[in-house]
Parts: sequence; C-alpha cells; structure tokens
Amino acid sequence: MSKETVFSNARIVLEDDILSGSILIRDGKIADISEGSSVAGEDFEGDYIIPGLVELHTDHLEGHYQPRPGIRWHKTAAVQAHDAQIVTSGITTVFDCLRMGADEDGGFEHGEMREMADAIQSAEKEGRLRAEHLIHLRCEVSADNVLEHFADFENDPHVRLVSLMDHAPGQRQFQTMDQYIFYYQKKRGLSNEAFARFVAKRQAESARNSTPHRAAIAKVCAERGITVASHDDATLSHVDEAIDNGVRLAEFPTSFDAARASHEHGMSVLMGAPNIVRGKSHSGNIAARDLAEMGVLDVLSSDYVPLSLLHAPFILADEVESITLPKAIAMVTSTPARTVSLDDRGRIATGLRADLVRVHRSHGVPVTRSVWRQGRRVA
Repeated sequence: MSKETVFSNARIVLEDDILSGSILIRDGKIADISEGSSVAGEDFEGDYIIPGLVELHTDHLEGHYQPRPGIRWHKTAAVQAHDAQIVTSGITTVFDCLRMGADEDGGFEHGEMREMADAIQSAEKEGRLRAEHLIHLRCEVSADNVLEHFADFENDPHVRLVSLMDHAPGQRQFQTMDQYIFYYQKKRGLSNEAFARFVAKRQAESARNSTPHRAAIAKVCAERGITVASHDDATLSHVDEAIDNGVRLAEFPTSFDAARASHEHGMSVLMGAPNIVRGKSHSGNIAARDLAEMGVLDVLSSDYVPLSLLHAPFILADEVESITLPKAIAMVTSTPARTVSLDDRGRIATGLRADLVRVHRSHGVPVTRSVWRQGRRVA
C-alpha cells in the first residue's frame, strides 16, 4: 500500500521560481506539485520548502574525530555527532572529506581513514544516520604516501568525489609566504632554522610527487567514474592542468582569472559558504561574493560550519542584485548534485527523491523547522 504525505501552504523554491502551493509525497518521491492553498496535509504557514542540501566538501567530521590536538574520539560517536549537526542544518546528502597522504608532521596514519569510512558505513547499515553519507577523498598529491592511502579505497563504491590538492609553500593557497608562516611556523612554534627546513622539505616533495600523483589518481577516477575536483587553482596553467585531469569541480580557486577560466571551461566553481557569511576568506584569498557578482560562482560548501550552507544562499539573494533566491538555493542543491551525477535529487520536481527542508526566515539567520529524506522525517 502506498504511503502519501501532503505539505500545504508552503513557498516552494523551484529551480527558477517560488511557487505558493502544496507538495504530494508518495513512497519517498515527489508525486505532485500544485499551486494555491490546500486544506489537506501539514500546514507550512508560509514557510519555505527547499530541496535537501547537497554538501560536497566538509571537514566537519574531522573536528569531531580529533576534537583536540592528539585526541582521537570514538569513530562511531564522532560520525553520529557530525550527522546530527549536518541534518539539522538542512543537509540530506553529505560527502565526508577523508584525508589521503600524511607524514610525521601531520595528517592521519595509514589505515585510519579506511577505518573511519568503515565506521560511517557500519553506522549507516545500523540505522544510526539520518543524512546519506558519501565519501570525498582529499588527496594531498605532494605527499609520498598518498597513493598508498588512496589504494585503501580502490573497491569502495561510496567514493564519489576525489580532490587533488597541493598545500606546499609557493603553491596555490600559499602562493605567498605570509599565510604559510602563520599556519605552520607560528602555530607550531618553529624557529627560523626549523621552519626553513620544513619549507624546503615540502617544496621538494611537491616537485617530486605532485605531477605523477595527480595523473595516477585522475586515471583511476576516470576508470571508475568518480568525479575529480581541483583545489586552490591560482593560475591559468593550473586550470589547463585541471582540464587535462578531467576535473569537473574547481574547489576554492584563489584568483579571479582561475575562477573565470574554470567556469568558462564548464567546471562548477565551488567556494566556501563561511566566506559568504563572513564576507571574506579566512585565508586571505578572494571573496566568494565577488565571484557571485561576476557570475562565476556555481556551488557553495559549508567547509567547516554546517549551518553556513543554509545561511549563505539567503545572504546572496538579499545582497547580490543578479542572484534570486532560487538561483542561490541551486548553488547548494541542484548544481552540486548534477556535478557529481546525482540526478535523482537536488530539485523539487515530480519523480525525484523527497529530500526536503522546511525553512522559516523572516530576517537574519534562517531556521530549519523540519527535514525529510526520501519522504521520511529525519529532523
């Protein structure tokens, strides 16, 4: 017997319009969308109903697993805490970032991220999770052991996104030394001599490993149908390299030229929602709002603050003349879903998954009232 639910008196955010009306859900999918008031079903009292948010890049799980330097939390407990905050932020599909590549100065040991992925998948099977969790492997291509870490996931169908990163000094995010000194010398308390050795080691690793590791990982992703992302592209040559590697998602470009070129070549340009909320980048790079005004911002990511993924689209719609609320919401729903070939979600349309969020907002920070994943209420 079919199960039906009706949501009425809602402002329904479609891809290109906002419709006042009702939604009929049948067996976990959107069965009908109708305009006008209805006496049937749950009365949304004029609140927005938007698609469940699709999060492609979040480091939030890492903060629960390692809440203090040197501390490792119980993996299942960390996953559950992460999931709870994700869902109450309106996110129904989340790509959990797991770091590939480490050394004695940071990162995780070989096998540790594989264990975390196993904990996520076990929690899912046991019914502990409310969002759908997929895996995003963040591959530090300059690291000697990145391919060894990456090999732990060669048969894992949950891996749907892989990013190619190089955080060596003089590269991409750290083109100048000011931010690198803050991140690595001051935070670690290194002397000038120790810092010089640290920089030289990182630069040598990058020169030795970056190009062959990028090519090897991109080749595997092409064979398995995994979406590839570039990371912190700064120059047109970086964009050319991304094109050669089959990149579909340009994460956090650090220059206007790289962002524009990526967008023009058909890549989805991703920036951080916290950048929109704060009005600037935490690392001193370009502002996401400027890219939005240029028309080259396609996707937002919560990065390290889950609620920012719901907050930022409303800010863009309020403050950027060329961006309507449907267009802003698409940056956190339909566009990220399409970028990673999840064509069954991200839009309010008949036949798609009933991943939906009730949002109340009269002014300021929006409030998540309720969340449904495949028609089942999860928050």
